[in-house]
Amino acid sequence: MNKSLVYAATFLLVAVIIIPTLIVVPFGGQNSQQQAEAEDQSKPASAEKDQSSGPAIAVSVYRSQSDKVQTIDFQDYVVGVVASEMPADFNIEALKAQALAARTYVVKHLLRGPKANLPKDAEVTDTKYYQVYKSHDDLKKEWGDDYDSKIAKIEQAVSETAGEIITYDGQPIESMFFSTSNGYTEDSEDYWSNKIPYLKSVKSPWDKNSPKSFETTTIPVSTFEQDLGVNLEEESGSIGKVVKTTNGHRVGKIKIAGQAFTGRDVREKLGLRSTDFELKKKDGKIYAETQGFGHGVGMSQYGANGMAKQGKSYKDIVTYYYSDVDIEKINPTLKGKLAAKD
Repeated sequence: MNKSLVYAATFLLVAVIIIPTLIVVPFGGQNSQQQAEAEDQSKPASAEKDQSSGPAIAVSVYRSQSDKVQTIDFQDYVVGVVASEMPADFNIEALKAQALAARTYVVKHLLRGPKANLPKDAEVTDTKYYQVYKSHDDLKKEWGDDYDSKIAKIEQAVSETAGEIITYDGQPIESMFFSTSNGYTEDSEDYWSNKIPYLKSVKSPWDKNSPKSFETTTIPVSTFEQDLGVNLEEESGSIGKVVKTTNGHRVGKIKIAGQAFTGRDVREKLGLRSTDFELKKKDGKIYAETQGFGHGVGMSQYGANGMAKQGKSYKDIVTYYYSDVDIEKINPTLKGKLAAKD
């Protein structure tokens, strides 16, 4: 065979084998990268943090025990609040509802701006006057060997609702919550002076299973008289006359020894659990029988857990206890305002 023909045949064979390889390899690498990116994008949203898009948010918290202000990552702050405000053994859907309430509360507060009486330029404290917050170290001490399982559950609830807040007319709500109802929640204006349209009384029958449903508090007569500024004349029996009952079946107004009080006045002055109370005098003591635990406005935590046990989702819970609200993601514009709050 002619040598030139052999060389031509050899060159053609090499071209057939190698050139397709040169074409495929670069695109093969690109396809692998696209596949990896697709797999990464297919990961559940629960793995994301609250600040996954837009600027990062932090909360300046006054730590009451150390008398210091700590700047805490937004998601870590919500985790610490949920872990402190609701039992970790509650149903995961109840914990998610609590995460929304906690996140919405702090967003609303940060947008409003800190109060002048906060110490050391803090935005919130770690006490019940804002939201109770405990750090991971605090929770490790409190939970001991149960820390890993409990914190994992709390973090799941926070992550699976990442960035979600409760809104009314497009604005974050006053997401009030409390422990246990007396079977009903309270209209906002029956505990506070202002009427808030989404904080309305609703039935909450699930609370009957709460260990905090009933309590009897014993108060010396002298303490009762001093705290309320009254002089009792009754020898024994019922104390006071209820002149107004709220939509939440609590004491709205009551007259005691000729003086008028709101249910809230009596509750706070005597340190009672609830404004659903009855007062009786016997053997030189006052017995205050209360039903429920907390102010009664907004979401009942034990009610939320009861709903969750019956198969209701966190969205069902939130939209039941807060009337006519929506659940929305914090948008980048709002995140910018929160991040730039300083």
